[in-house]
Amino acid sequence: MKTKISVLFFALTAVLSFAQQKPKLVVGIVVDQMKMEYLYRFADDFSNDGFKRLMDKGYTFHNTHYNYLPTFTAPGHASVFTGTTPSVHGIVGNYWFNKAIGKEMYCTDDDSVTTLGGGTESEGKMSPKNLQATTITDELKLATKFEGKVIGISIKDRGAILPAGHFANWAFWYSKTGNFVSSTYYGAEMPKWAQQFNDEKHYLEYTNKTWDLLKPKSAYNESLNDNNPYEGKLFKKQAFFPYNMKEMYESNDAGVLRSSPFGNNLIVDFAKRAIQSEQLGQDAVTDFLTVSFSSTDYIGHALGPRSIELQDTYLRLDLAIADLLNYLDKTVGKDQYLVFLTADHAGAENVTYLKDNKYDVDNILTKNFENSIHAFSEEHFGADLLLNYSNFNLFLNKELIQQKGLDLSEVKEAFRTFLYRQKFIKRVYTEEDVMHAAAGADYYLNCIARGYDPVQNGELVFIFKPAYIEYSATGTSHGSPYTYDTHVPLIFYGWKVPKGESHQKKYITQIAPTLAQKLKITFPNGTEAEVLEEVLK
Repeated sequence: MKTKISVLFFALTAVLSFAQQKPKLVVGIVVDQMKMEYLYRFADDFSNDGFKRLMDKGYTFHNTHYNYLPTFTAPGHASVFTGTTPSVHGIVGNYWFNKAIGKEMYCTDDDSVTTLGGGTESEGKMSPKNLQATTITDELKLATKFEGKVIGISIKDRGAILPAGHFANWAFWYSKTGNFVSSTYYGAEMPKWAQQFNDEKHYLEYTNKTWDLLKPKSAYNESLNDNNPYEGKLFKKQAFFPYNMKEMYESNDAGVLRSSPFGNNLIVDFAKRAIQSEQLGQDAVTDFLTVSFSSTDYIGHALGPRSIELQDTYLRLDLAIADLLNYLDKTVGKDQYLVFLTADHAGAENVTYLKDNKYDVDNILTKNFENSIHAFSEEHFGADLLLNYSNFNLFLNKELIQQKGLDLSEVKEAFRTFLYRQKFIKRVYTEEDVMHAAAGADYYLNCIARGYDPVQNGELVFIFKPAYIEYSATGTSHGSPYTYDTHVPLIFYGWKVPKGESHQKKYITQIAPTLAQKLKITFPNGTEAEVLEEVLK
C-alpha cells in the first residue's frame, strides 16, 4: 500500500511540477507616451501597490529604448509584440503614404470587415491585416493549438489590435459612443459579456464625475503651475482644474473620456470583466491579455510632460494598475501570472518651455514646412515634384520627373540641399543611403533603416535637430530617435521573475523573444531573437 501511495504522490507531484512550467496568464501592459523618468519623478506620490509593487518585487530595466524612427504609437505596439522593427513588421507609422498603392493608409484599416458593438461604421472597420510579422500572442496561439485565449483591450484601436496579433480571440477598443467595439474579423457578433458591459453604460460613471486633483495641490510640486502657458486646452475648453466631465460630455460625446484619467479606469473595468467572463488563467493552458492605457498620450499631447494634469493622471493610473494586480491575485493567483509593463514611446519636452529658458529651439508647423518644400520645387524645377510629405519622409513624383526628363538622383540631391538649409534639419538620407546602411557606422541612419520599408516609405528621409518637434507651441509630441522619445520603462513581474534591476542598455525588441523563451514557444517570425537573460535565470 505504501508503495502505491508513494507512486501516486510522485505522479501528482510531477503533474503539478509540469503545470507550473508555464504561467496561467500573461498580461502585457503598454502605457502610451510614458517616459521612464515618470517612475522617478512621481515616485513619492505613488501608492505601494501599483508601480512600486512592480518595481520592488519584479525586475526593472532602467535603460530600455526604441531603436528606430518613427517612434509613434502603432509601430511601438507592433514592435513590442513582434520583437522586431517597422522595416520587418511593416507598420511604419500610425498613418502613412504608401507609395506602392499611391495613397495614404491607416495602420489597422480593413474595408472587408464591419463594426461590432454599436460604434460608428468607421470605428470598427479594423483588423491586423497590415501587420506583416507574427506576434508573441500569435505564437502562443500556435503553441497551444489555439486553445490558449488571447484578448487585446485599449482605448485606441491600434493599441488593442496590433498586440493581440493575427490569431486573437478578440480585440476591443473604445468608441465615441461609450461602447467598446470590435470587428467581424474576430467573430460574427460581440460576446454576450462584452455586449452586457456596454449595455450597463459604465462610461457614465466617469462622465458624471468632476476631475479634480487626487491629492492636495502641494503634492504636485514636481509639475509646473496649473494653467501655465505651455498647456493646450482639453476638450477645446480649458487647461486648468477642476474639469466638469459631465459638461464636457454633453457638449461633445463619450470620446471625452480618452482625454481624462478615467479612460484608464474604464479599461481596467473592462479588462476585469474579460478575465472573469473568458475565464482567463483558469486552466493549465496559458492565456494572454494585452492592455494598453492611452489616456496618458491624449493628455500628454494636449498639456505636456510638466503639467499637473499629467502627474495626476499617472497617480490615478498607479491606483488603476494596483486594482488590476489585486484582481489578478484573487482570480488567477499570486505567482501564477506573468506581467510586463512598458510604453510604446516616450515624449519630448514642450518646445516653448525650453525656448523660454534660453534653449534656441522652436516648434515646426507641418503646413508651413510642407508649403516651403512645394514652393522650392516649383521655383527650382518649374513643377511640383513633391507627391507627399509625412512621417519624416518625402515622396517624389517619379512619373512627373521622368516626363520632364529629369535625373532622379539629381532631383534627390537638390531636395536634400534644400532641406539642409533649414535651421531645424539634422540629417537627410536618400533611399539608397538607407538601404545600404552599414551597422554601427551612423546611429541615426541605422535608426531610420530599422524603421524603413522600401515598398512603402519615401525617396528621402530626414530627422530634426534635438528638441525640435513638429507640433503646436503647447503640449508635446514624439517620433524622433532621440532618447527623450526612445527611453521607456520595462518591468517584468510575477511568475518566475527574479527581483532585481539593470542599468545596461536594452531594446524594446527584446521583450517578445524573452517571453518566447520563458514560455518555451517559437519566436515571433520577424525577431532577431535577442533576449533579456536577466529574467530568464
